[in-house]
Parts: sequence; structure tokens; C-alpha cells
Amino acid sequence: MARTMLTTFDNPYNPFKQFLQWFLYDVEKGYNSCGYVGRIARTSDQMSDEEADQEIERAIDDIIKYDFTNTYKKVTEKDEEKEKT
Repeated sequence: MARTMLTTFDNPYNPFKQFLQWFLYDVEKGYNSCGYVGRIARTSDQMSDEEADQEIERAIDDIIKYDFTNTYKKVTEKDEEKEKT
């Protein structure tokens, strides 16, 4: 299963491999992408991990759809740990 994250075109860091640097850059520039996704995604504790991932991806797609400044992009990475189990 592929993991999905929201990032910005100007962020030089990989949110999967360099999360701390990516996050600090994101917050310093005022994007707060994690918070943005959190406000748009309708997740709950009753959802399975797969359902929550699908909802987060839907929220990311909506953010990009309505991003008239062309600031955001979606990045994915295969989650090798989940595939091994």
C-alpha cells in the first residue's frame, strides 16, 4: 500500500525520509500542511487504518483541486513494511 502526503513545490525535503527537516521547513514558511490536511480530512477512531488513509488521500486531493496558487502537491511512497506482513 502506498502512503500519501501533502507537500509544497518549494519544500526540498522528503516528508517520508526527512520528516523533521520537511516539517520544520513547512511550518517556518507558514504552510502547516499537516494541520491543513487534519482540518479537511474527516477521520475518526472508528475507522480502520486503511479507511483513514483513504480519507486522508481524499482530503489531499481536495486541497490540490482547490489550490489556485499551485502551492501544494501530493507525494506517495510505497509502505514496504505493510507489504512484508
